[in-house]
Amino acid sequence: MSILIRNGTVIYGENFDVVKADVLIEGNRIVEVKRRINEGADVVIDAAGRVVSPGFVNLHTHSPMGLFRGLADDLPLMDWLQKHIWPREAKLTPEYIKVGAYLGALEMIRSGTTTFLDMYFHMDKVAEVVLESGLRGYLSYGMIDLGDPDKTERELREALREMKAIEGLNSERISFVFGPHAPYTCSIALLKEVRRLAAEHSKLITIHVSETMAEIGQITERYGKSPVVLLDEIGFLGSDVIIAHGVWLDSRDVQILARNGVTVAHNPASNMKLASGVMPLQKLLNAGVNVGLGTDGSASNNNLDMLEEMKLAALLHKVHNLDPTVADARTVFRMATLNGAKALRLNAGVIKEGYLADIAVINFNKPHLRPVNNVISHIVYSANGNDVETTIVNGKILMLDGEVLTLNEEKILSEAEKTIERLS
Repeated sequence: MSILIRNGTVIYGENFDVVKADVLIEGNRIVEVKRRINEGADVVIDAAGRVVSPGFVNLHTHSPMGLFRGLADDLPLMDWLQKHIWPREAKLTPEYIKVGAYLGALEMIRSGTTTFLDMYFHMDKVAEVVLESGLRGYLSYGMIDLGDPDKTERELREALREMKAIEGLNSERISFVFGPHAPYTCSIALLKEVRRLAAEHSKLITIHVSETMAEIGQITERYGKSPVVLLDEIGFLGSDVIIAHGVWLDSRDVQILARNGVTVAHNPASNMKLASGVMPLQKLLNAGVNVGLGTDGSASNNNLDMLEEMKLAALLHKVHNLDPTVADARTVFRMATLNGAKALRLNAGVIKEGYLADIAVINFNKPHLRPVNNVISHIVYSANGNDVETTIVNGKILMLDGEVLTLNEEKILSEAEKTIERLS
């Protein structure tokens, strides 16, 4: 299938140059970007008054948690988890999780996210949703053993079972990722075995690290060192590791992450809502650490809108550093696109010949996006997910002119309401 996007304002190449151009897609790749492409195509999209952007890469979320949106707000992290989230999660069945995954997939398509890195349970069910929706998903089963050797073995077996199920779908859009939850919920034995398995199977790893002061205190008391130092000393870290949050990092931690080529997934909305703290973004960037952007789950955000997340990231670091030059629009836009793709070893995050056709078309014919003085600034500071009009993943149109083509939106919304009633 071929798609021709005409008359748009295109954010082109690794430098995000803003140009007037057409974009030709053949199969799952971008094959040409230039003015007035005269070739025919199976589908022609008129993008006049629109911006053609790389699709957004949500580098850390828990997509089925949309079911818990608004159920336990304004609480500290551990109270939120232990008293509200974990008890409800204990009631989840694979089918309930699938309902939540549908809701998350629908929300991401509508807001221009084309790729996401997920961590939850029964990820084989989430994978079925990803396959149907057309999104690109990197899926990890969240392993927690709490130091129990029997639980360690069960969690590893479940991870390998889900890996086999996900790989059995044989989709280039769906990848399994190893996902030990965090150093404070996982034993050293589990972490070491995950490291070995990831190398053996050539898989990425994602893990929550240094999210709260309480976590730092717990790990320091248990091991006498920071979570990052602990992971480094057991040989866990590498360029295939994506840590989520990275809020409480000291200078030594930052240098360790840089030396090992680790990516950090920044989650500003969740970190602010749970009062976890402010990630040292500028120190990480100055050290050469790859930093991507994630929303975290909808229970602690409370949405999956990457455009909103960009604005929050930019504003948070400016006020925290009392420096308006920190987290400029281009830096944050790069975090939400190219940096996320780089972490996932994905040839996307850029609109350029040869790259995967993962694209969001944003309608700029709106008062809050005019006059068009600066396209990338407007995307970061003025736009929101509702401004996305068309979403393309792997050369397939998932949403066109605001209509989702791959999912039954009415049914998904109805099932979400019924499911939360059963969980109450």
